Amino acid sequence: MKRSAGFAVAGMLAGMTAMPVLADQPGSDWISMDQARSALMAAGYSSITKIEADDGHWEGEGMKNGQKHEFHVNPHTGAITKDEVDR
Repeated sequence: MKRSAGFAVAGMLAGMTAMPVLADQPGSDWISMDQARSALMAAGYSSITKIEADDGHWEGEGMKNGQKHEFHVNPHTGAITKDEVDR
């Protein structure tokens, strides 16, 4: 009896890890990814290496002042709400 319960738990865990992860999608009222990139470049970023919609904002990584930074961009105004050196 214990053995079958163990298999059931193992099966549930395997099924949970096999589920696809859904990426966040930009809202219809968001600025475009290109507009977010433009705001970042205007703020001193020399390159953007990653940008994606996540948790209600544009988020990613890029180079600024010769250092790798993490950023968040407000999806409605284009304001940079996080700009930190990635350590």
